[in-house]
Amino acid sequence: MSKNIIGFMLIDAPYSALNNAGSDAGERTENTVAVKSIRKGKDIYPYISGQAIRYWWRETLEKTYNWETSPIERETKIAFTQANPFKYSDDDVFGYMRAQGKSDGGTVTRLSPLKNSPLISIVPNQMTNDFGVMSRQKEGDPVPHEHQFYSTIMHGIFSLDLESVGVFLENYKTGQRHLSEKLILKHKDSIDKSGAVKKEKSYCLPKVERIKRATETVSVLPFISGGAKSALHLTDVTPKLLVLVILNSGNHIFMNLAKNDNGKPSFNIAALEQVLTDYADYLATDVYIARRVGFMDELETPLSQLNGKSFGKKIVVYNSEGSFNKTVNSFSKEIGNNISE
Repeated sequence: MSKNIIGFMLIDAPYSALNNAGSDAGERTENTVAVKSIRKGKDIYPYISGQAIRYWWRETLEKTYNWETSPIERETKIAFTQANPFKYSDDDVFGYMRAQGKSDGGTVTRLSPLKNSPLISIVPNQMTNDFGVMSRQKEGDPVPHEHQFYSTIMHGIFSLDLESVGVFLENYKTGQRHLSEKLILKHKDSIDKSGAVKKEKSYCLPKVERIKRATETVSVLPFISGGAKSALHLTDVTPKLLVLVILNSGNHIFMNLAKNDNGKPSFNIAALEQVLTDYADYLATDVYIARRVGFMDELETPLSQLNGKSFGKKIVVYNSEGSFNKTVNSFSKEIGNNISE
């Protein structure tokens, strides 16, 4: 049975334009920048694309844990990484596709062990248009410009397949042909240095390296940074509320923990308790909940009442009485016990 880290996050975006969609031809000025948003009926919800989040995540791993990221090659209209998960941790955790002709070994594809949704506003939002001018010159007319921003709380989910981190297949099945014979020859030095063990139709990194990569992927969450318009709308994009567990299943049980409570974003504790009851037999670890003091302080009492409550495994809550980062680190220490030899 597969083991997956399952995570839910909320981020606070009080005056933000974190992911832009480019120029909006329908606005007053020719150089209006619109934020990314989706519609549900008449309502508009700003969002941050899954690709943007992954970019922040990878970049933060590079800065925080000195991950050596896989160099990108470009050929005409396509681009691909080195497809060397032995040397480059991001090729392992974030996956890759390298499209090549048969003479070069054929196409290889690694489905990403790390999967994430976009971050989307919990409640509808009316975008604010901010008008400005470029007028530093002493002569000539100022150049007008306009951009959108919003104030909201965004939610999203992610998962990390612990059975896939550090395991690379040679199968001829879409998404599971991680290596070709030519790539294996090309990466021989990296394979030897990594200590990877050859098994039937696969290579497996040493357990200590697999634990390291999985642990760093999660423990970096309190340090993620990024986002557009930071010069004008500096936003701390680290999660302000996190729910983490390792599940003996691939189901993402935390999909519906965000709630629109009559126009106010909220965290649905009843939904959390229900899914933990339904999946109690599949919980491989305690359920860790971390919240930053100052964010949704109305949750302090109801979350503290959850602390220690058992669903087969117990709920571990740190909010005003503990440390957000230490909660994430405590969860990260559970990862090593849930990665097989």
